[in-house]
Amino acid sequence: MADTANLQHSRSNGHDHHPHFLVVAYGIQSHVNPAQDLARRLASIDASVVCTLSVHVAAHRRMFPSLASPDEETTDGVISYVPFSDGYDDRTEPIPTEDESARSRGASFRSLSSVISRLAARGRPVTCIVCTMALPAVLDVARKHGVPLAVFWNQPATVLAAYYHYYHGYKDLIASNAFDPACEVTLPGLQPLRMQCLPSFLVEKTSIGLSKMVIDDFQELFEFIDREKPMVLVNTFNELEATTLVAMQPYLKEVLFIGHFARSSARARIHIFQKDKKSYMEWLDAQQERSVIYISFGSVLTYSKQQLQEIAQGLEESDRPYLWVVRKDGRDEEVESFLANNTDHRNGMVIEWCDQLDVLSHSSIGCFVTHCGWNSTVESLAFGVPMVTVPNWSDQPTIAYLVEEKWRVGTRVYRDDQGIIVGTQLAKEIDFIMGDNEVASKIRQRANDFKQKIHEEATRGEKSEMSLQIFAKTMIGLGKGSQSNLRAYKN
Repeated sequence: MADTANLQHSRSNGHDHHPHFLVVAYGIQSHVNPAQDLARRLASIDASVVCTLSVHVAAHRRMFPSLASPDEETTDGVISYVPFSDGYDDRTEPIPTEDESARSRGASFRSLSSVISRLAARGRPVTCIVCTMALPAVLDVARKHGVPLAVFWNQPATVLAAYYHYYHGYKDLIASNAFDPACEVTLPGLQPLRMQCLPSFLVEKTSIGLSKMVIDDFQELFEFIDREKPMVLVNTFNELEATTLVAMQPYLKEVLFIGHFARSSARARIHIFQKDKKSYMEWLDAQQERSVIYISFGSVLTYSKQQLQEIAQGLEESDRPYLWVVRKDGRDEEVESFLANNTDHRNGMVIEWCDQLDVLSHSSIGCFVTHCGWNSTVESLAFGVPMVTVPNWSDQPTIAYLVEEKWRVGTRVYRDDQGIIVGTQLAKEIDFIMGDNEVASKIRQRANDFKQKIHEEATRGEKSEMSLQIFAKTMIGLGKGSQSNLRAYKN
């Protein structure tokens, strides 16, 4: 990474005359990676475009642990990185509680406002803000500074549609049936969805804590979308959700799909967690083709001792080699004790973190036991790896529905009444997806078909790149300060 002084000598000079996109992302792995990818793609559209990615301080420090000053601005030669404070700079848990939310919003607003002022003082005024969802403070900042704003929806279009219709006439219907997981609701443009397949925050049995905070934040976001009509960029592929994207056009006229998957971009990929030093790639090299179970539940979910025991039992019952990611952060004493006393993994390897793209692209991987985060799902599809889905919260139940029922490239394990993945059920679904039965063979074939489709779409890139260029050119025009252009765009 170059130091701050070198930022003035980056790709082009005279930044005050150049379009400058400030991409603000929630500081968790699932938001940072697609936001970074979006910023780098915007920067590649034209040599005059400047892009800066901003996440909260705690995440920035983990992204760049070697900086002399941990909160300084830095660059990778293509885009810049500058942190903002959400009021909890030393936090290890990135998601604020309900009580912390108001304080965090105020701190984020003040800090991001300061970031915009500093960038302007350095000759790089921000001409457009792009924010990942669930960042209400960014809406305040855009209004205060009069900067055009776009929304980056880094979840599937199906989830966007579910939230949109929830806030536009379907809230009471969903709320009245939330206690019946098998009850179906038909939303405009979507196939019937069972309650257990909707985003978890929409069907929570209680309206307290994180669920209430998310519902309130998203309501504000959709009110902003209704009022200001910003461009909404959806991180999906036409091959995956073409019907849903078309169905959303009457409601969100400026919705664009910009899905992108390029293996070469992995070199610049940000890792908030340090990769395990164990030689897991060499271990994979020694395994037979399509024989290994890869299991990872992303960057937020942590394990209880009971859950670890159940998963370990399921993996042992399956009697297949496995690579299991159990992050170091969030482990309590019971979990540490369990892992310390169970170091003899007869069939597999337990690691703290890995380069998931390297793992999923390895020929030895036979299936992916996944929490169904959107990044993980798209990556699995892009490498043709069938999935055993174990969704937990947020958009994950909807993504699991897409994987199992719409795309038919995987199977699902349902948690018990305590939210636990039962080992015997996990083993059953792994054995099914890895087996020689006809249904599993068809699942593997469809997964490989999606691999080819995503590769072709990403290689050609006509539609998604055209969408991105339309967005960039529109926002560059707005960023020139023409009030007439701004009014014309919003009207």
